[in-house]
Amino acid sequence: MSDDNKFKVEGKLSDNERLKGESNLLRGTISKDLTDDVTGGFTADNFQLIRFHGMYQQDDRDVRAERMKQKLEPLHNVMLRARLPGGVIQPEQWLVIDKFAADYTIYGSIRLTTRQTFQFHGVLKPNMKLMHQTLNKAGIDSIATAGDVNRNVLCTSNPIESEVHQQAWEWATKISEHLLPKTNAYAEIWLNGEKVESTQEDEPILGKTYLPRKFKTTVVIPPQNDVDVHANDLNFVAIAEDGQLVGFNVLVGGGLAMTHGDKSTFPRKADDFGFIPLQHTLDVAAAVLSTQRDWGNRVNRKNAKTKYTLERVGVETFKAEVESRAGVKFTASKPYVFTSRGDRFGWVEGIDGKHHLTLFIENGRILDHPGKTLKTGCAEIAKIHKGDFRMTANQNLIIAGVAPDQKEVIEALAIKHSLMQASVSNQRKDSMACVSLPTCPLAMAEAERYLPDAVTEIEGLLSKHGMQDESIIYRVNGCPNGCGRSMLAEVGLVGKGPSKYNFHIGGNREGTRIPRMYKENITDTEIMTHLDELIRRWSKERNQNEGFGDFVVRAEIIAAVVDSPRDFYE
Repeated sequence: MSDDNKFKVEGKLSDNERLKGESNLLRGTISKDLTDDVTGGFTADNFQLIRFHGMYQQDDRDVRAERMKQKLEPLHNVMLRARLPGGVIQPEQWLVIDKFAADYTIYGSIRLTTRQTFQFHGVLKPNMKLMHQTLNKAGIDSIATAGDVNRNVLCTSNPIESEVHQQAWEWATKISEHLLPKTNAYAEIWLNGEKVESTQEDEPILGKTYLPRKFKTTVVIPPQNDVDVHANDLNFVAIAEDGQLVGFNVLVGGGLAMTHGDKSTFPRKADDFGFIPLQHTLDVAAAVLSTQRDWGNRVNRKNAKTKYTLERVGVETFKAEVESRAGVKFTASKPYVFTSRGDRFGWVEGIDGKHHLTLFIENGRILDHPGKTLKTGCAEIAKIHKGDFRMTANQNLIIAGVAPDQKEVIEALAIKHSLMQASVSNQRKDSMACVSLPTCPLAMAEAERYLPDAVTEIEGLLSKHGMQDESIIYRVNGCPNGCGRSMLAEVGLVGKGPSKYNFHIGGNREGTRIPRMYKENITDTEIMTHLDELIRRWSKERNQNEGFGDFVVRAEIIAAVVDSPRDFYE
């Protein structure tokens, strides 16, 4: 193993490093803040530390100005993101989260996210302990779903290949557990757990100051790329032989976030390190994470992700260090191909004879509306379903493992509550947005609330040019942090200001190419004008079955991003 200090970035550490080091293994003074009823928020370092416990402090920005007029502080609350490796949740657990969302959140909704789990939005301080204790009783936690740690581990939602999926999901769960923080802080603060002295605790993998920045891991089953491997720090590409999982190709260093105006930040695809047999999976996961722990940039958080470490030290150097720490050698990657990354909507039958129903949930927001009672419908299905639910990384929901004799009644409930709709277009199914306004403090422009009307406009443009059966991978981010994965879309919008976006085109359907900025800081109206002309040309000039992103590159409307960061800003 090389000297850990060899590749450390010199300079004054970011303040996040101080607060982690002084936090007493993520405890801080969170418990004291919980008893302070003068403010609805968290103070000083605790604002950051609660993230390690799966929460972000937010406020409702729609009412912020009015509250200021009334000399009230912002309506502080938290968003909680649960830890559900692979997005699998049992029906009885679903009923628990359904009830809590209805009784104790400001918005009453369950939000399915691109991190293949659910979020509660709008939980006030008096209800936070109850939230964690309620989830804990149901077998759910939110440990390490935010903060400078390994986040919720994603896994392809593939109920057809049931045996391989089961094996892959089990590895996703093992990886999640292996890389979790070992501190007892979560249990002490939220579950009234017995206090454990910090001298008795250790963080053998994460270290006492944890990671330089967030770290995202996936398990993906080709040919589906529904987890968007190139958006993540560490990816295990499942390799199966004769219907059994035999190992993984390991991809490292993907990431999409950037900062407006800062060319030292950029989206980057993951590099393929090679193949490993199953028995080395956890050792390799820990080795990649610990190498990033020791070599990642703790001076400048904008350059702290794994992708920047690989760029700085070199891919082969990083790979060799992983091999040394894990005690393994990567062999040549096994062949695989990605053909799509969308979800399979409607009913499919698995190889085990069970049936699986994928429901389209626009923006992942499960809430009742007049004539569209999505939340009630999911709860009614949960009351009778004998299989499980699977949240997808595309914000949709799978009712998985349905026995043949239950199929008819579950379909009837889905239709009754508008969870199954024949009128949903391919374009709507291929569109996605982050949460953004009014709750996200980083949001610069609308995303979730903008998406439905924007998709309707695009549907109109497709119909206008005779392309109504086609679709474009279309994604909207309210800021450049990348939660909506716009930097792997055929058309990706990145919020720049109110109703203003950077307009990117040229990604591909498989999610293996980063789009390039076509127009900077333009209005949503201007974007639709440009799309009108681009779709017109696509309809007239495309090759057979050529996707929009491939067309605009082949037609030289935009140059392909071949090697970000070296050619991303050209």
